[in-house]
Amino acid sequence: MSMWMIRTAGGVLLLSLLAGCSILPKAEVPNVYLLPSAKVPAATGKPVTWTLRVTTPQASGLIDSNRIAVVPGEDTITTYKASRWSDRAPTLLRDRLIDTFRADGRVAAVSNDDTNLHADRELDGQLRSFQSEYENGGPVAVVRYDVQLVDAADHRILATKNFEVREPSAGKDVPQVVAAFGRASDALAAEVVAWSVAR
Repeated sequence: MSMWMIRTAGGVLLLSLLAGCSILPKAEVPNVYLLPSAKVPAATGKPVTWTLRVTTPQASGLIDSNRIAVVPGEDTITTYKASRWSDRAPTLLRDRLIDTFRADGRVAAVSNDDTNLHADRELDGQLRSFQSEYENGGPVAVVRYDVQLVDAADHRILATKNFEVREPSAGKDVPQVVAAFGRASDALAAEVVAWSVAR
């Protein structure tokens, strides 16, 4: 066998070995979670006469993303590995608020800031926390939302309030934490709706 044939056979063997084992790490395939929701009963109170636009809350850092944030210690914030929300956390909360207003039924017309529809009032706010925090060794879903109700015509602030809901998780697994986020978001949205229609 000639030297050329030996080199050619060696090259073919080397290429086949490289093709069999990739040197690139496998891409992470995250689990994507929807924000769970319980059915909201219709309200029995008197309807209001104004229409409402719910804007996407401002947020920063890991809160302004689709990562599921966790605070395992006092000065540390990180995210759950291979787990994502189906959308950015501020958008998830905005949509939960809109769904709750519509299910409540006292505000006849509710829109969001993705549309250019006229509204009498706006609900603006800042999402300060949308994370899991550890308390007594277990995770607790924490949602903090600072909100202001604004007259859309003259941009006058009608009322402001800070909301915070803490919902313990049934366990440390991500699906259990996600379920706690759903309960916390439902509770906070119900409080915001009740506060808004009373203004």
